[in-house]
Amino acid sequence: MTQKDTGGATRRRRLCAGLGATALLLAGTATPFAVAAESGPQDLGSAADLGVAVPTGTPDLTQEYATSPTGAWFVELEPRPTSRGGSAAAVGRAQEAFLAQAKGQGIPVEVRQRFSSLWSGVSARIDDDDVAAVADLPGVAAVHPVLEVDAPQQASSFEPEMLTALAMTGADVAQSELGHTGAGIRVGVVDTGIDTDHPDFGGSGTDGTTAFPSARVVAGYDFVGDDFNADDSSPGYQPVPAPDGDPDDCQGHGTHVAGIVGANGDTAAGGVRGVAPEVELGAYRVFGCEGSTTSDIIVAALERALADGMDVVNQSLGAAFQSWPEYPTAVASDNLVAAGVVMVASIGNSGASGTWSAGAPGVGDDVIGVASFDNTAVTAQVLEVDGREVAYSPGAGAPQPPTSGSLPLVALGAPGTAAARSCEAVPADLVAGAAVLIERGASAAYPGCDPTFYAKALRAQQAGAAAVVLYNNVPGMFSPSVAGAVPITIPVVAVTNTDGAALTAATADGATLTWTDQVGSVQNPTGGLVSSFSSYGLTADLQLKPDLGAPGGSIYSTYPLENGRYATLSGTSMSAPHVAGAVALLLEARPDLGATEVRDLLQNSAEPAVWSLNRRLGFLEPVHRQGAGMIQVDEAILADTRVTPGKLSLGESEGGPVERTLTVTNDGEADVTYATSFEDAISTGGNPDAPGFTLGTSDVQMPATLTVPAGGSAELVVSIAPDAGLDLVQYGGYLRLTPVEGSTEDDVLGVPFAGFAGDYQGLEALGDLGTTPFPLLASLTACDRLIGVGCVAGGEWDVAGEGAVFTMVDGDVPSVLTHVEHPLQSLTIRAYRVLPGTATPSEVRGAKSLVGVEEHVGRDSGGFSVRTWDGTLAKTSGKGRITLPDGVYVLEVTALKALGDPANPAHVETWTSPAFTVDRPGR
Repeated sequence: MTQKDTGGATRRRRLCAGLGATALLLAGTATPFAVAAESGPQDLGSAADLGVAVPTGTPDLTQEYATSPTGAWFVELEPRPTSRGGSAAAVGRAQEAFLAQAKGQGIPVEVRQRFSSLWSGVSARIDDDDVAAVADLPGVAAVHPVLEVDAPQQASSFEPEMLTALAMTGADVAQSELGHTGAGIRVGVVDTGIDTDHPDFGGSGTDGTTAFPSARVVAGYDFVGDDFNADDSSPGYQPVPAPDGDPDDCQGHGTHVAGIVGANGDTAAGGVRGVAPEVELGAYRVFGCEGSTTSDIIVAALERALADGMDVVNQSLGAAFQSWPEYPTAVASDNLVAAGVVMVASIGNSGASGTWSAGAPGVGDDVIGVASFDNTAVTAQVLEVDGREVAYSPGAGAPQPPTSGSLPLVALGAPGTAAARSCEAVPADLVAGAAVLIERGASAAYPGCDPTFYAKALRAQQAGAAAVVLYNNVPGMFSPSVAGAVPITIPVVAVTNTDGAALTAATADGATLTWTDQVGSVQNPTGGLVSSFSSYGLTADLQLKPDLGAPGGSIYSTYPLENGRYATLSGTSMSAPHVAGAVALLLEARPDLGATEVRDLLQNSAEPAVWSLNRRLGFLEPVHRQGAGMIQVDEAILADTRVTPGKLSLGESEGGPVERTLTVTNDGEADVTYATSFEDAISTGGNPDAPGFTLGTSDVQMPATLTVPAGGSAELVVSIAPDAGLDLVQYGGYLRLTPVEGSTEDDVLGVPFAGFAGDYQGLEALGDLGTTPFPLLASLTACDRLIGVGCVAGGEWDVAGEGAVFTMVDGDVPSVLTHVEHPLQSLTIRAYRVLPGTATPSEVRGAKSLVGVEEHVGRDSGGFSVRTWDGTLAKTSGKGRITLPDGVYVLEVTALKALGDPANPAHVETWTSPAFTVDRPGR
């Protein structure tokens, strides 16, 4: 059953279709005069107030909360890549010159990848302490860390209706009424590979019997091999790629993504039909069967996709919190667009971690960064409680629920209480032999309580419970994982918050849970709203991201034959291929469109949704979380008019109102006159891990009407400033152009705008974490895996105070722990010696003070970053490093705020460590 969301996707059309007084009041009609809010911005509460599980308390100084570099680096060279008009020969000469210069300076460089078409330079294993010297070499434009990119998630357990996902984007209309299938368009999928044997891709249906390339999967490459795993904290860590010509999928995520793009199965027989069922697919495998990959391998895959002639490339992956578009995967993706290929990428799944959480490559300037919206209907297994049917999702890592039998059902407490969330002792006399209701989430009253699904299930199991029914603390279904060191041996299922409250009430008079073998199609209460996991922008340089949204919450699609043929996944990984498939339909219908025009057209026709955290208020979701809104590809295909640019990134408002010029082009046969209006969306500010939400009234000035001649264009000059009561927040809204005569809801054009209210450099750069002040000097006390002087698995640190002693052996080196509160332009560490009898640190004779510098640093979320010093510095002579003598030293950390001026003291934060002693054994 399909539910029409009267408060979500259709709302914009209703507001903008007419010009009655009520609609104009709600939309905030733009006139030559500013209209100020009578009472200032409305405070709508914080993320924690609204049920979001945000980081609380003070984390332990353990690996669980730490991030550190991979030990590999991108070295960007000055020649332009070939996609930007450069020559492969010039890039090759620059690569050889760089390697010769590094060798001449005594800098060991182990090349991993060479790039020339989409990015100019190499990736290489370089000692972290040599990176600053590398950056100073002639011909080097920049140095960036190679980041680990997490493995895509596995399947969840309830099955949504794929047809409802297609209907949400207009893809069903594009297929059935407009006759478009993506025929003749090539879509590359950079992911875990594709199962070419799958019948929905024209395969044989028998594992290992379909030759690659096939009629549907026409190109691709395996860059890593089955055993590859870049996660150095994993027992399966195996970072050496073993490339192969056949990009078969043993993980599942890539096959699922490809199915959303272009599966062409028999739906009557249970198969899947994707958005563009007749596209040709390219499979670029960058993950092994398990674990993570690295960002340099992704860039290599993009270069291969360009060489294979892909028209569209989808990346359902990314480096969370790397919100700078200068990062190499984002730059390479932008250059792919410059070469004529439309690039689509997921914006990230870190929405619960707050703002500034979008990641590369989705933050690329010309990339279509995609947010996720929840599907409108799901098919789920059903249990009964005293005659009430309740849809549920089985928890991963627990036994499958039985299909018959009954248990007493008990509740630990009323929803919202510490008892309900199992943060108080679970009474064995209550839960023994019963199914126990436990609410999702943490408890402010017990900040030390472990709120994970696994911990909740384990506490119930240890108290003797026979099953656990987890219920949500926000609207919607969810799929918990309860895998852990001590196995969960009882069934664990998850239900909505509404059902959880009803079942809790039922237990007051005694209730019985009955397992069934039934399944049912249920309306998703969050359908049409932005998914809880979808990441927030803006980018670190204040560009509006994400760009668009598409269904990504609870999507049923293809899966490898050996893993069940079909599965349900959630994530912006699923929303991006909806857009990639829609782009294929659009390019088939309108082959004249250039790669940079596609995004504008899709943004013009997209439909923004109301706020997912409190839909009853009717306010719009933050622009920097949904972009232009849910795509409507059928409207984009049929549109005669378009607005460029398709979005407005306004930067910071410290300098006053921002003026932009929009160009409206009319390809139709009649003049069109538009009425202009706008609507504000919710703003976010405060702690980025747990942001606060407000609604202000922007000052938008533009002409009340605009006439665009047939076959011509007209310019619309717009001036925008945030509500005067907003400061240090991200704000935004939507400009509307509604035809005055003969309009339908499909004729309204929209342009999202977003910016930063106030002085961007007024944000804190280096923040504290809970009650622990950061930065701090620390010593490593335990480590399961040490690479060089850096601990990558099982690390534990203690705070090192004044006079701490380091032996510089087996990881016993000074560690600087920082919590980067907001993105940084750069972070620099220098070492100075404190000579006996002096109090002022000074540079060491014959050595440069620079330990390291990182450009374009993303923020830390709920944790900290670890940077170590091995006791060496580069020689002032310019060749090699010098091991500093034992003695007393300090480390100085300098953080330059994003877009800051290094000469402005207000844009820089500096911290100096306590003095510590280097005392090597035997000296």
